[in-house]
Amino acid sequence: MEKKKKNIFGRILGKKKLLSLLFIITLIGFGVWKFAFSGKEEKIESTQIKKGSVLQELVLSGEIDADEYVKFTFPTSGKIAWVGVKEGDWAKEGQALSKLDTIYLNAAYQRARADLRSAEATVQKIHDDVKNHNSDETFTQKEVRTVAEVAKDKAYEALIQALDNLKNSTLISPFSGLVTYVAHPFSGVNVIYTETQFEIINPKTLYFDVSADQSEVVDLLLGQNVVIVLDSLPDEKLEGEIDFISYTPKAGETGTVYKIKVKFLKDNFDTNRYRIGMNGDAKFILRQKDDVLYVPPKFIKFDSKGKFLRLGKKNNKVYIETGVEGEERVEVIGNISEGQTVFD
Repeated sequence: MEKKKKNIFGRILGKKKLLSLLFIITLIGFGVWKFAFSGKEEKIESTQIKKGSVLQELVLSGEIDADEYVKFTFPTSGKIAWVGVKEGDWAKEGQALSKLDTIYLNAAYQRARADLRSAEATVQKIHDDVKNHNSDETFTQKEVRTVAEVAKDKAYEALIQALDNLKNSTLISPFSGLVTYVAHPFSGVNVIYTETQFEIINPKTLYFDVSADQSEVVDLLLGQNVVIVLDSLPDEKLEGEIDFISYTPKAGETGTVYKIKVKFLKDNFDTNRYRIGMNGDAKFILRQKDDVLYVPPKFIKFDSKGKFLRLGKKNNKVYIETGVEGEERVEVIGNISEGQTVFD
């Protein structure tokens, strides 16, 4: 019996120790929390109503492209006979860049001529055979005649293609520009017709290419001023103006978007520094108002009555209207004045 009483007493004593330990841990945790957060007050941001210019901008991403930029390929595969330019050369309009060996091309052309002559002779013979049989031509005669005429047409098309390959065995620059790529700078190399051989660009025709969707393009006008900031040169602002707005959507795009060409203004644009493919942002100024009151957008609040500012103290609401809205400044209109403090 005494042993049983001792076990019960031990259990009660163990529970009391456990509760005491939990209480001590709770007190320590509360003390740590109080020490960590005591003395810290809620920070309330504030600003002042200022007067100045407010811009409403549209920012579109794009990249540098050029009107006069071309990649050259030969119309047929073959062996390069000679190369007339190298990378970094300035090619003139009409200048020959490279030429394929024309021995095989000329042989193909001569074969095509001979095939056409043979096909023409066959057609003439068949026509002579069915002469005066227009009304009673048999199906067999018609089939023979048609097959011969089709063979002649195919021979003629082959001749045209062979002649075109022969004439275009020399690549000619369509405009004056800088040679930026040469696939094979030496002769004697066999190439295929799908391989790009040269790239030429006229740096004077560089422009900034952007796309605007149907809700954005309605706010853009030809001649509108644009500020361009390239990702590779974030501290420089390039001036430009809209030179072209497409009337038809761009093909292959997910949504309805339109091509916008922004012409660089030459005053601060050095063509030696910029390259095709450089991307960045174009800022279009849609609206601008000067000498108006404004605050940063984050200080304008909303409730069921409308827009308001917290003026003078945190909970003092002064309802206002907004005008031009920019990314960093919003025009505010109402019973307010310059210099008043606004709380977030």
